Amino acid sequence: MNAVRLHSIAGRVLAAAAALLAGAALAASGEKIGTVDTAFQWIGRDHDIIVEAYDDPGVQGVTCYVSRARVGGIKGTLGLAEDRAEASIACRQVGPLSFPGPLKKQEEVFSERMSILFKRLRIVRMVDPTRNVLVYLTYSEKLIDGSPQNSVTAVPVDRATPIPLKQ
Repeated sequence: MNAVRLHSIAGRVLAAAAALLAGAALAASGEKIGTVDTAFQWIGRDHDIIVEAYDDPGVQGVTCYVSRARVGGIKGTLGLAEDRAEASIACRQVGPLSFPGPLKKQEEVFSERMSILFKRLRIVRMVDPTRNVLVYLTYSEKLIDGSPQNSVTAVPVDRATPIPLKQ
């Protein structure tokens, strides 16, 4: 009886962990702003460019907009295609800036899968304390090798609002 009860508790713990991970994955994904078709496909979704918004979890009042190409067709629709490594980013102050806590000098703030196994789109926030600026870099990374293609943007912060850094 104890083994059955232990098995039941372990199952509940695993289910709760899976739910938390799924929630974290949804929170980290971007909000779709829109898409533009770039090539017609007979079967499946067309090739397109998607624009997504990501709110910086460490800086209230900053949103990053990322555009990237997505492969369509059967493989793209099923999530089996590998999207191109190109992305563009523009981060903007969209409200009053506030910092819930100190920031790391460099930190990955978003990561999204671009293929079923190996490729990820990453957004890294860097702090330039000398100029009081938040710098955001986007690039893609594969399990074995990444792409040198990248895009960078900066959000200046008023000097009256110093950026708190972790020591």
